[in-house]
Amino acid sequence: MNNLKPASSEKQQRIIGSIYRVNGPVIEATGVSDAMMLELVAVGNSQLTGEVVKLEGNKAIIQVYEDTTGVKPGEPVHGSGALLSPELGPGLVGTIYDGILRPLSALLNKSGDFLDRGVTAPPIDEEKQWLFEPTVSTGAAVHGGMILGTVKETELFNHRIIVPPFVRGTLESIVPEGQYTVKDTIAEVKSDDALVPIRMAQKWPIRQARPVKGRSPLHTPLITGQRVIDTLFPVAKGGTVAIPGGFGTGKTMTQHAVAKWCDADIIVYIGCGERGNEMTDVLSDFPKLIDPRTGKSLMGRTILIANTSNMPVSAREASIYTGVTLAEYFRDQGYHVAVMADSTSRWAEALRELSGRMEEMPAEEGFPAYLPTRIAEFYERAGYMETLSGKIGSVTLIGAVSPPGGDFSEPVTQHTKRFVRCFWSLDRQLANARHYPAISWIESYSEYLSDIASWWEQNAGTAWSEYRSTIMDLLQKEVRLNQVVKLVGPDALPDSQRFIIDVCTLFKNAFLQQNAFDENDRYSTIQKQYKMLELIVYYFRRGQKAIKNGVTLVKLRQMKVYQDLVKMKFSISNENLSEFDKIMTRLGRSFDQLEAIFG
Repeated sequence: MNNLKPASSEKQQRIIGSIYRVNGPVIEATGVSDAMMLELVAVGNSQLTGEVVKLEGNKAIIQVYEDTTGVKPGEPVHGSGALLSPELGPGLVGTIYDGILRPLSALLNKSGDFLDRGVTAPPIDEEKQWLFEPTVSTGAAVHGGMILGTVKETELFNHRIIVPPFVRGTLESIVPEGQYTVKDTIAEVKSDDALVPIRMAQKWPIRQARPVKGRSPLHTPLITGQRVIDTLFPVAKGGTVAIPGGFGTGKTMTQHAVAKWCDADIIVYIGCGERGNEMTDVLSDFPKLIDPRTGKSLMGRTILIANTSNMPVSAREASIYTGVTLAEYFRDQGYHVAVMADSTSRWAEALRELSGRMEEMPAEEGFPAYLPTRIAEFYERAGYMETLSGKIGSVTLIGAVSPPGGDFSEPVTQHTKRFVRCFWSLDRQLANARHYPAISWIESYSEYLSDIASWWEQNAGTAWSEYRSTIMDLLQKEVRLNQVVKLVGPDALPDSQRFIIDVCTLFKNAFLQQNAFDENDRYSTIQKQYKMLELIVYYFRRGQKAIKNGVTLVKLRQMKVYQDLVKMKFSISNENLSEFDKIMTRLGRSFDQLEAIFG
């Protein structure tokens, strides 16, 4: 890793070969004698951005991140001598980028509504001045990842300026508090009798994971405020999630809800190969959203990467790595980052197209044989890490999967399931019934339950695991009972079994289903979720006992307090939890009266 050189934002003029063949976004160059694997290059007279993906003799295969229309054989290929390495520093948060981290607003100013080929711009404004506040003094021993100072980047976010990895030595000088650009040298480190200049910005190759001191066990959930996620299928900070679902089942909507309400410090949203109208909704809606924790614009802690389906396919392939590199950079500052990749299926389709143009041997359904490896490499960059500076940070990866026709047996979904520990399966029947989030409680699962159970029991309630197990057991029983009902009708079941169906119906409508337009229901704190779960389990246990004592199911349904259970998600706010205790008292009194009558 020490020999990696960052790519310059300027086009280089070192000719390394000439174009021999053009096959869509894949270019074959000949006469190549001075190029390296994954080198960033400028292709043709238009200086199109590309990347060397294969070297053989004096030939190189280059994937180009822009439209290659009009490119001709014989045009030169210029090398940069560096890998694709975007600039990371103050100015990233709140910005909208394309798949290779070119700011779309800057490109708009340069080329108008339609992007010209070959146009580029640095990821961050190199002329803007930031107020840098140093936190270390001259003479201190420094190392990679150490925090030198802070910059107030947005109202919600303090950017911590860190020493680039692999830099180690003595701090020879550091600037005083003041206004500086990302190009200014703010410190100098004496390392092996050489002075290494440190700027507020640094570069890192997108396809290589940034180093950390070590991985830590996962123990803290990523709280989303969505009850079906937090209570039934939670994900830990630093975990991995797949959200598979057919067209129209709500993958994008679920990711939007998680992005808005989760308790991550930074959100990186990657629109990878999605339809233009969906990305337009994201780009127009996110700046209007208010962060529920601070009351400020959500863009104050969000980075958007927009790579729609009509953009070059090779840039779509790179966008995933660009997003996770940004996440690792903020993780190294000691922040918790959530990455939304929508969708990894479009990314895999880009891999398939590029692989086909490079005439590689196809595997299942035409995908390249290395598809599982690429998926694994992406998801393994998640984790709850101890950074080089000794701080704790995390990257949580939430990837949507769009299986054609909703077929979960296709390769992308199946391989993704091998590498993630949380699976939020979206159900078309629930989506058609307007039950959102449309996460199936039968096909979904989470392997983080044992990791985070102690956190829930300490912060919400000691019986959380017990209540959750009770509800999940009832939902499994309901599936079997409904199969009987379809054959012989509900009247053939005894009241004790019909009561299980009633409780599950109550749980699905009053707990799992959430209304994003209702102020009290769109987000639930863990305390509210626990109280709601406790009430429903209490209703089941007391009802089960009452039926054994001779109380009929009709009488249970006629209890006035039952309507309080149905409406509690709307009627009780996150701050007014004492109302749940009042419902519990009325519920207990109603059961006592029924048992007294029938006893």
